[in-house]
Formats: sequence, C-alpha cells, structure tokens
Amino acid sequence: MNWKVICTILIFTTLILSGCMYPKEKLAENQIPYIDQIQAVQQAVNSFKEDNGGILPIKTRDAVTPIYQKYPIDFKKIAPKYLAEPPGNAFESGGIFQYVLVDVETNPTVKLLDLRMVDTIRDIKLRIKSNGYPPYKDQLSDHVYTIDYNELGYKQEPYVVSPFSNQNLPFVVTTDAEVYVDYRQDLFQLLKKAEKSVKPGEDIRNILVEDSMFVPAYSLPYTIDENNEPVFLKQ
Repeated sequence: MNWKVICTILIFTTLILSGCMYPKEKLAENQIPYIDQIQAVQQAVNSFKEDNGGILPIKTRDAVTPIYQKYPIDFKKIAPKYLAEPPGNAFESGGIFQYVLVDVETNPTVKLLDLRMVDTIRDIKLRIKSNGYPPYKDQLSDHVYTIDYNELGYKQEPYVVSPFSNQNLPFVVTTDAEVYVDYRQDLFQLLKKAEKSVKPGEDIRNILVEDSMFVPAYSLPYTIDENNEPVFLKQ
C-alpha cells in the first residue's frame, strides 16, 4: 500500500472519529445545568424588565397553564441585546431545558424545566387514548391514581429521573386522563431534612423550588397530612 493511500485512510479515519466525538461534546453541553448560565439569563431578564417598565421577557400562555410551565422566557426578546444567545442547554439551542420564571409578581426568578419527561408523558397519554380509557390501578387521592401499565402494553413501568434528587419518580393519572410526575418522594425527603414552615392545605411545591435550579414540571399540587408527610392537595 503506497503512502498516498495510507494518508487518505488516516485523514478519513480522523474525520470519522471527529464526527463521532462532536455529538458527545454537544450532548454534554445540551444536558448539563450550569449555574453561571442561569445567572446570565437572570441578569438579562432583570435588565429587560428595568428597560421596559416592569414588563417581563416571557412567552404568552393562557390562564389555565400549570404554574411552573406558565412563564417560559422568550429569548428573542433578550438576545442579542441583553444576552449574546440562548444558553447551549436551552431548548432554543437544542438543549433539554426550558428556561422559565417563578415568582413573577414579587421576585421574577429564572429556573429550569427539564423537558426529558415530555416524551414519556406523551407516549403514556397516546397509549391511554388508544386504550380508550385510563387503566387505573391504586387510588392515591380523590382524583389521582397509579397506572396499570400492563394494560397499556408496557413491559416495564416508565419513570422519570428527578432533577432534584436523581432518584426515579413514577407517573400518576387523574380522573380526566391527564398524566403527571409524582414528586412525593422528593418532597418527603426534603421535609425530613429541612426545617420548613408548611401548613396543611397549602401547596408545598415551592419548597422544591426554593433551593434548586429546577421547577417540578408536570406536577400536581401537594400539601401535608397530620404526620407532616406529602399528600396530593384536594382540588
């Protein structure tokens, strides 16, 4: 084999390896939450708000949108004037996080919504639709049930990895066939560790948000029972 052929093979191999490495680097960039990126977006939001008479750079959502999905940041309003471009892990850049605001009335704060659960929820809902009705299993509250996944054709129960604890969280279904992530495990652990002042009857999801970069996306409201353990808040 002459040197020209060897060089061509080496160049071709290098290009292939480079092509294989790039997606992994890009994958890491798109899937890791960085506090400095959140801080940069927060600064951009604050500057936009100050320059626009208190208006926030958010996309319009209807009134019935769940609270933690209600105020997604509109990067078109803050980039490139206040921010060079959306962070690499933002949905707008091909990432897995949606940047949202919480406490919009008193202290607009940037948080992350993990979008990886969306596809699983969509698949469960499609199977429920094909099934004709939600296959309820165990009742957890007046309107909340676990799911009989065998009836939906699953060999293993689907789950989502919690952005708060990295533990596997299950899904639940309501009487109106909506599917949600069940964050009771996270809440239970946090209530045990932290000295939080919470009262029965109030939504306690904010304790997940306070000391975290994330919001409990696709969640139902929770409160505590007489044993200070998390339960679904009756609507």
